[in-house]
Amino acid sequence: MAIGDVYEVDAVPNCYYVDTGMYDVPEYGAVYLLDTERPAIVDSGIGTNYERVLASLETVGIAPEDLEVIALTHVHLDHAGGAGFIHAETGADVYVHESGAKFLTDPGRIWEGTKAAVGDQIRYYTEPKPVPVDAVEPIHDGATVDLGGLDLDVHHAPGHAFHQVVFHERAADAVFTADAAGIYVPERDAVRETSPPPGFDLEQVVADARSIARMAPETLCYAHFGDVPADDRLAEYVDVVTRWVEAVAEKREELDDEAVVEHFVETADIDEVWGEEKADGEVAMNVRGVLRYLDERET
Repeated sequence: MAIGDVYEVDAVPNCYYVDTGMYDVPEYGAVYLLDTERPAIVDSGIGTNYERVLASLETVGIAPEDLEVIALTHVHLDHAGGAGFIHAETGADVYVHESGAKFLTDPGRIWEGTKAAVGDQIRYYTEPKPVPVDAVEPIHDGATVDLGGLDLDVHHAPGHAFHQVVFHERAADAVFTADAAGIYVPERDAVRETSPPPGFDLEQVVADARSIARMAPETLCYAHFGDVPADDRLAEYVDVVTRWVEAVAEKREELDDEAVVEHFVETADIDEVWGEEKADGEVAMNVRGVLRYLDERET
């Protein structure tokens, strides 16, 4: 696999994904393409890489001007940062959970929050382009995005972020998981935790994963990264994220917060896959998210 390559999702008809090369790392960021009656993408990636999404549409036979739907799982900028740019090029409507709509039309707050959350990784981002109010289609739990011959059922999954949803394509028994099922690492065939500040909530993350499991999907389509048989992935993620929070909490009993962050950065081995810079930034961000969660749980 290489940055910019487009792959077919065998389990979902007319579905593909492109490796957007997020953070200049292959096999980390994916945007899904649906060649349906109403052509659609699920998520938009970081605005920095939006041209790769437009190129991938043409690769699968969708003219950019024919794109009708940008279906966002949530407004974190690694999922939604390209929405304004892609809308400007295509005229597609942007579907997002109703609680996240304001961050698309006036993205200043999410931009500042992202800078605070990702630290030095912000150099890979581009300040988001606002989406016009009349191009935003707010969605809610229980809604359906009709793509013409294919429906995306909307399920609110706020454990990772209050504005997060997952999309269930019932005909193919596939779920576009957003970050609700963790991060899938193809090279290791394993899932990892994702717990960024400020919205991570362990109990709700576990509830979200179990909610997806009750849908009994056969396929999970990860934004990070790629499609994979569901098998026991959701149970695996519940175990992984629970153990992760327990480990951070235990280490916090020994060290101050900055030393806790340094400990997990130094002991992580994901740099072998993502490279040292991305791995260190990801781990530090996830530790800080857990520390914030622990503080809020105490209050």
